[in-house]
Amino acid sequence: MRARRLWSSTGAPISDNIFYRLCPTFLLVPLVVLATVATIIASQSIITGAFSMTRQAIQLGWLPRVHVTQTSAEGYGQIYVGTVNWLLMLVTLGLTVGFGKSDNLAAAYGIAVSATMLMTSALLFIAMREIWEWSVIAAGAVAGVFFLVDATFFAANLMKVAQGGYVPLILAALVYGLMLIWHVGATAVSARLQDKVTPVGAFMARIAKEGIPRVPGTAVFLTRTQRDVPPVMVWHVKHNRALHEKLLVLMVTTQSAPWVNDTERLNFEEIAPRFWRAAARYGFMERPDIPALLEHAYGLGCAIDLSDITYYLGHETVVPDKDDKALPRVAEALFAFMQRNSAHLTEYFRLPMDAVVEIGRQISI
Repeated sequence: MRARRLWSSTGAPISDNIFYRLCPTFLLVPLVVLATVATIIASQSIITGAFSMTRQAIQLGWLPRVHVTQTSAEGYGQIYVGTVNWLLMLVTLGLTVGFGKSDNLAAAYGIAVSATMLMTSALLFIAMREIWEWSVIAAGAVAGVFFLVDATFFAANLMKVAQGGYVPLILAALVYGLMLIWHVGATAVSARLQDKVTPVGAFMARIAKEGIPRVPGTAVFLTRTQRDVPPVMVWHVKHNRALHEKLLVLMVTTQSAPWVNDTERLNFEEIAPRFWRAAARYGFMERPDIPALLEHAYGLGCAIDLSDITYYLGHETVVPDKDDKALPRVAEALFAFMQRNSAHLTEYFRLPMDAVVEIGRQISI
């Protein structure tokens, strides 16, 4: 009986491949199995890291909200992001079909790894300056050594761009482009909202002048405005002709730090009788929990009615603007598409579904 021959990814018999001849013949199959298992383990680490980085980018305002499933009540980092998982699968299948052989993937891998090492050296310099507070000379000397070595590897791998190294560069450019468009668009929306706020005194005078009825309970308005009365409250009064007895305007921001101390979590002030404005801060590793935050505010002296709370959210629809400050049409269209398909704030803030009112509005950027 003829012995069955194994074939490498290049199409040549394994016995003719110097790489596979490094081990004894009887250990070849076990080592191939071991390498496959190691590859699976490494891929799981990459997938988990992609999930974690996606959530952090969402928290920092660099990606649209997507559905994040918490798979463990104990481990905060144990999550599943379906959108990212499916995108990774499609990209993996596309690379497998497009490259055909693992040899063609080596150039793409070299570019990706060397570029990652190069960026890590740059981040090391930033960490030494901003976190460890080293001097520019000391930080530059240490990080410069790593940067020089990494830059050499990266320059050498640039010779293989045409052989497949263009793939990670294109993917990185696409991801960064989408992140930049979302961040710029969200910033533009926030800037527009800041221009449409109403002074508290004028708003409360209008409520008294027009005899707007005050109904029992507490209304919590989540907003991105930093002062006065947010547009969502004005629109609520305009369309519903009523206002709750107790009002709380809440702005939630995400800090660059992973965690925020409980003592620094919440600040609030009473800007009018039974009218509070609050600012909550979370780290990019934390998930906002608004009902728990309101209980914390009540314990600090904010006299809201926890037994009867209605949450009001603004649902913005982006429309084109004809002024000179408008975003480029392509970027505006992409931002509007991502915004329409992003997850609702109700889930993101852990709000009770039966106590949320969304008010639609058009925003031109």
